[in-house]
Amino acid sequence: MKIAVLGGDGFCGWPTSLHLSNLGHEIHIIDNLSRRWIDTELGVQSLTPMDSIQERCRIWKETSGEQIHFHLIDLAKEYYRLRDWLAENRPDAVIHFAEQRAAPYSMISDRHKIYTVDNNINATHNLLVAMVETGLDAHLVHLGTMGVYGYSTVGAPIPEGYLDVSIDTPGGSKGMEILYPTRPGSVYHMTKSLDQILFQFYAQNDGVRVTDLHQGIVWGTNTDQTKRHPQLVNRFDYDGDYGTVLNRFLAQAAIDYPLTVHGTGGQTRAFIHIQDTVRCIELALKDAPAKGERVKIFNQMTETHRVRDLAELVAKMTGARIAYLPNPRKEAPENELIVKNDSFLGLGLDPITLQEGLLEEVVEIAKKFAHRVDRKRVPCVSAWTRDLASRVERDPEGKRLKSVS
Repeated sequence: MKIAVLGGDGFCGWPTSLHLSNLGHEIHIIDNLSRRWIDTELGVQSLTPMDSIQERCRIWKETSGEQIHFHLIDLAKEYYRLRDWLAENRPDAVIHFAEQRAAPYSMISDRHKIYTVDNNINATHNLLVAMVETGLDAHLVHLGTMGVYGYSTVGAPIPEGYLDVSIDTPGGSKGMEILYPTRPGSVYHMTKSLDQILFQFYAQNDGVRVTDLHQGIVWGTNTDQTKRHPQLVNRFDYDGDYGTVLNRFLAQAAIDYPLTVHGTGGQTRAFIHIQDTVRCIELALKDAPAKGERVKIFNQMTETHRVRDLAELVAKMTGARIAYLPNPRKEAPENELIVKNDSFLGLGLDPITLQEGLLEEVVEIAKKFAHRVDRKRVPCVSAWTRDLASRVERDPEGKRLKSVS
């Protein structure tokens, strides 16, 4: 297949591009490289050194013999360039990673909230409009998030996107199926919730074929393909805005930094290894909906864990200490999370769960590049409200100069 990978320079997009290229698909990465500009804005870089996307593609061709094409297009701002590219190239599938992906970043300030909405919603809507305008009957696979469901204590398993409900009518009770009610916990999660509505409309109105993957928190760094050459290494975010919780714990342990647990650590989250992420994309591509079918929604996760349990696991494995800090997020201190993921299991996914060897692999990568860590960028300091911002702990190591007067 000819596949367009939107956001293919990112944490999930790059290893997915390599994985699909390795399977023999013709891969075209479309990206505006905004994630690299955000590194510059925040003053923090990937723990692993990343070459330019052009250099990465060159090394992949030398290593594998397969070519990945790169196109610099801003999906949110350059609709006509996107439309014309789709009209000319007519890919069989479009994988949509091209959204600002960090909840903390989306909450830093009014500017960051506006940017996240403008970038994410415009990119998704421009893509859908361009597919309709060009008559492109490609399978659109979108990387969403488990966070659209919110983190409640309802206690019942979260279904894959749709909920059977009973409605009281004058003629009696009537059954119907609705989208599972969203309860986003950040501006970022809100954009993913809005994406769902856009997909529903264009699927029913124009027959766009969409699979929406509600993904858990990704951990790990490398896949079989990124391990082939040092310059193919995937990015590794350790900072408080973009570092995912388990990867942050493993990096903190590697540099002898306290494992920062916010609040009680009773927040339960869904997780998936990066190798399973790329495998799930492959499986979703093989199970495309037919034109006119409703949006397919898969819960793309393999296991759930409480944050404090993960911290204790990493502490036991590495000898790191745990620091309990005020929570910058507005969320319940404890929650349950029961999730159905029958679809991917039914398609043949053999899940990778928390394995000591894979955890140690991440620690080793972090130790190898520990000299690239800016310790000041490790804490989570982006707060959800002004009141929470006043309680944020910016010095978990206790190294701030203190007055003796």
